[in-house]
Amino acid sequence: MSSNVYQLDEKSALKIISLLPKSDSNLPAGSKYRKKIEGHTVTIYNSNKFMVQGSASEMLAIKLLGNAGIKVAASREKKNVAGKTISYDAFNCIGSDEAGSGDFFGPMTVVASYVSKKNAEILKVLGVMDSKNLKDDKIIALAEQIIPIIPHSLLVLENPKYNERKAIGWSQVKMKAVLHNQAITNVLKKIDGAPLDYIVIDQFAVQGVYENYALTAIPEREKTRFETKGESKSIAIAASSIIARYAFVKYYDQIIRETGIHITKGAGAKVDLEAAKIIERKGIAYLDSITKKDFKNREKALGLGNKKK
Repeated sequence: MSSNVYQLDEKSALKIISLLPKSDSNLPAGSKYRKKIEGHTVTIYNSNKFMVQGSASEMLAIKLLGNAGIKVAASREKKNVAGKTISYDAFNCIGSDEAGSGDFFGPMTVVASYVSKKNAEILKVLGVMDSKNLKDDKIIALAEQIIPIIPHSLLVLENPKYNERKAIGWSQVKMKAVLHNQAITNVLKKIDGAPLDYIVIDQFAVQGVYENYALTAIPEREKTRFETKGESKSIAIAASSIIARYAFVKYYDQIIRETGIHITKGAGAKVDLEAAKIIERKGIAYLDSITKKDFKNREKALGLGNKKK
């Protein structure tokens, strides 16, 4: 799914709202308009940022803005200043990433790490790279080597707390924004004045959305960048990804020990069967304590259990 964001002035934002279908009543925090239009999600924030999300987001955004007589050439947000590609590993960087957000079992883990130019070279020699290309045993070995040498902050949103936040209307994007912002703030306190050129966040939302959801101001905002596929662009993000996944794998191992049942990462059909077995052995309350209740796997697992009766 692609996203396009445009900064409007208040007059233009009000004009486009007047031309769009009536807004949904249940609005995300920091927004004043949201509606599904032509299969795309259209959101207008209190900051007057206009965002369209969907497979053809740019085309729809230009169409809607054009209908309101709004020129878009100068208003579209740019990813990096002057469109430059930044070689982050040549700089002193904090990078942040998360693990577990797409998995039914286990918590969400978020990590921010500070990697100096010198340590970037060391991490490359150790083999730090995109964690998606590494198996769990390699993740564990690498994490245990790099954890002692790079300042970092690991935050774990355990399942009961995740489910509690979901119940009061938080989206995963909001949870991630809050956790990433806090982890970065923690690392800044740890490095206390060490040279810092960039803060790089593996992009899960455009900057305007991130800022609206984070409960605190973005620290060092002028140095902050958002990068898609960030693990391949910044070794600081890659290191954070490895530590986040290491922590996530440790939680998975704990669940396997407690249940005696092999569990699968992700949210596929195997997960439904494994969850049904856990309900049979330890009950639904236990399952809810180790899973994300909003995933459809829960309902499917309950259905599988009922079929056996």
